[in-house]
Amino acid sequence: QVQLVESGGGLVQPGGSLRLSCAASGSIFGINVMGWYRQAPGKERELVAAITSGGSSNYADSMEGRFTISRASAKNTVYLQMNSLKPEDTAVYYCNAAIEVIRDGFKKRYDYWGQGTQVTVSS
Repeated sequence: QVQLVESGGGLVQPGGSLRLSCAASGSIFGINVMGWYRQAPGKERELVAAITSGGSSNYADSMEGRFTISRASAKNTVYLQMNSLKPEDTAVYYCNAAIEVIRDGFKKRYDYWGQGTQVTVSS
C-alpha cells in the first residue's frame, strides 16, 4: 500500500512562515508529479504548487513569490516552504502525488492524497 503522510502545519501569525513536508511510502516504482493543494472552509480545493520528477515547478498566481515547492526524490518527499503568510492562506493543505506501482505484473499510475494538515494564519 502507498501512503502520503504530511507534517508541518500549525498556527502562525500573519507574515510568518511554515514548512510543510509530505513523505510517500510503500511499494513505489516511481513518482511523477508531486504537489500541494489546499481547501479553505466553504471553498473548493485548489492547486497551490506542483513539481515534476525533473524539478520543473508551477504555482498558483496568488502563491508565486511567497511559496516554494521542492522535492527530495531519493526520499520520496516533497516540501512546501510558505513565507509571508496571510490570513487568507488559512486552509487544510493536502499533498498529492502521481505514483507508479507494479500491479499484476504491469506498471500502473495512480493518484494518491495525503490526509491533510491544517494551516491557520491568525494573530
